[in-house]
Amino acid sequence: MNSTYFVAMSYQRHLKKDKGLATLVKAEAYTLHKRKNTAIRLIASIVSQQLSTKVAAIIFKRFLDIYKGKEPSMQAVIDTPFDTLRGIGLSNSKVNYVQNVAQFFLSQNITDKKLYSMEPEEVIALLTQIKGVGRWTVEMLLMFSLGHEDVFAVDDLGIQQAMIRLYKIKYKTKKELQTKMLKRSLAWSPYRTYACLHLWNWKDSGAV
Repeated sequence: MNSTYFVAMSYQRHLKKDKGLATLVKAEAYTLHKRKNTAIRLIASIVSQQLSTKVAAIIFKRFLDIYKGKEPSMQAVIDTPFDTLRGIGLSNSKVNYVQNVAQFFLSQNITDKKLYSMEPEEVIALLTQIKGVGRWTVEMLLMFSLGHEDVFAVDDLGIQQAMIRLYKIKYKTKKELQTKMLKRSLAWSPYRTYACLHLWNWKDSGAV
């Protein structure tokens, strides 16, 4: 049996200790992967902000088409005229954010290898220095590009809705909600990313 099988068994066994998650993790197990070219993954996330999945995919394809369908270097992104990026459907602010990412990765000499070796909070502290990149965006990067197993997206609306429904959470303020969510999530560590994946799937299946 391969290591992926044992990871799935480990995280499912751990999360099933939570009565709320127990039924959710009976579904197909998830596998996390490290993806190359993290800077481009971050740019793709910026492009997709506040857009439907379909529209985001169209605009990101237009972005790649500027570079003949290939993922560009950060220098190539910096060298791309503002109006060219604006012309694919990006707002003025998103063009600035995309070029901010490229400039930051170059100036700080950030590589995939460097990011892979860092702890999640270190990555968040580093990349949220970029104007236009918030904590939630970096958390998605940690989950879906850097393959970290223990990330909890407390600010994610889908996770909030799922946990409110699943655990019948009562709250008066956003801060109170987040405090209760974080307290609950501690028991899921070191597999909180997988818990989020199952919560998203549960919500998307129509449970919420």
